[in-house]
Amino acid sequence: MQELTLNLSERYKAKYLQIAGAIRKAIKHGQVSPAEALPSARKLAEQLQTNRHTIMAAYAELVAEGWVEAKQRSGYRVVSTLPVQSSKKIKHLTTDDHKRAQPAAFAWQFVRHGYNQNNKKASDYDYNFSGGQPDIALFPFSEFNRCFVKANQCIKVELFSYGDSFGEPQLIAQIGTYLRRVRAISDKQILICNGSQEALYIISQLLLQRGDFVAVEQLGYPPAWGAFKSAGAELLAIKQDEKGIIPDHLESVLKQGKVKLLYLTPLHQYPTTVTLSISRRMQIYQLAVKYNVAIVEDDYDHEFHYKCQPLAPMAADDPYGLVIYISTFSKLMFGAARIGYLVANKALIEQAAAFKTLINHKSNIMLQQTVALWMKTGGFERHLRKMTRLYQQRRDAMVEQLQSYQQQGVPISFNIPDGGMALWVKTEKRVNNLKTKLLDENVYIQTEAEFNVLHNHNDETPEYNIRLGFAGMNEEQSQHGLVRLIKHLLA
Repeated sequence: MQELTLNLSERYKAKYLQIAGAIRKAIKHGQVSPAEALPSARKLAEQLQTNRHTIMAAYAELVAEGWVEAKQRSGYRVVSTLPVQSSKKIKHLTTDDHKRAQPAAFAWQFVRHGYNQNNKKASDYDYNFSGGQPDIALFPFSEFNRCFVKANQCIKVELFSYGDSFGEPQLIAQIGTYLRRVRAISDKQILICNGSQEALYIISQLLLQRGDFVAVEQLGYPPAWGAFKSAGAELLAIKQDEKGIIPDHLESVLKQGKVKLLYLTPLHQYPTTVTLSISRRMQIYQLAVKYNVAIVEDDYDHEFHYKCQPLAPMAADDPYGLVIYISTFSKLMFGAARIGYLVANKALIEQAAAFKTLINHKSNIMLQQTVALWMKTGGFERHLRKMTRLYQQRRDAMVEQLQSYQQQGVPISFNIPDGGMALWVKTEKRVNNLKTKLLDENVYIQTEAEFNVLHNHNDETPEYNIRLGFAGMNEEQSQHGLVRLIKHLLA
């Protein structure tokens, strides 16, 4: 970086002293760091529209004072150790004087809070059993990079200006074809989002306000709850059984007339992995129609279904147009790709695109063009087939290992999920403190309380369930991590 913005404020001094003073001030305030290069005399003279010899005189002054050093062939640099300034006045300051000399930190008045994140990520642990983690190491980055290069060889300049928050038209077309052929959704509009979380936030801000209620599965997805609460809404927990959300309890809540939205994860319920049956889906849809409630269907890992053809989304059979469908490529690609999409009727998508403009003026066109080309040339489907086979193998390997532990008397039980990326394991022993213990052994798991909308952090309600992701690690890593887990369950 050759530029350095300077403020020449000492007008009554010689020009070279003004420049020296401005550079000194920039060093004191951390605008340039110790050992960092300064602009050349020629560059700085051009910038300040003055004579090069004036700049050299300013630098000479700073060299003499010990702020700057001149090195042959490398120009001027800030010294590595800054000179100690006079401290005569500072020595006589009392503690109170010091406090008065320092400006008080500004007191922010927060009106809402974001979703809390831990400083250490799940991926930082050697054995990461987080449920939605794909195996990023197996992503075909070389193939994807070739698509990136090719996509940017024929650039349409007009696509790179501001405007058009709907997303890259080529990607919208590819996703539209994919949804029509694979998920039977064909009569809705598409908005590309920065991941599914942005889609949830947009929906929350558009449709919810303080005093509204959102019905959610009692065990569910906390980031979605955070989006709803950010708009001022309150959450109402709907009970679940081994078949998923209970329609009778849902109706008892809807009868109160307060619910604006119903949030569901019907294909692979998050976190229990249960697939909601056709009959229950029909009951729930009829209740939504009866009580005029929109359904937010979060289909976060539709691609990974192993037992049979996955059930079509609720959005595929939506004659009243009340289903808002959200999905993402994060589970197939990687989280940093931030490619999610919101699918609904035209009226909602137009408003969502307009609101998205308040968040950012433009989508990441270069990445979206790359994904579109990757889908068009077949790379998307090849990678999908490969990872579906692999994740099924990893699911079966984890199931086999857990079943062997059952035979050895370990008190655990579970159902084999039809798809998804995790198992929901029930134990006979409380697991309230298990997560903390395993973190000390470099093992990351998630326990029941993290997914319970009714959970109070001061509550000592017993927990018995664990969510174990099987997609992100190879079989050997998973086996080693399970050994450490089972050791604690037997302790």
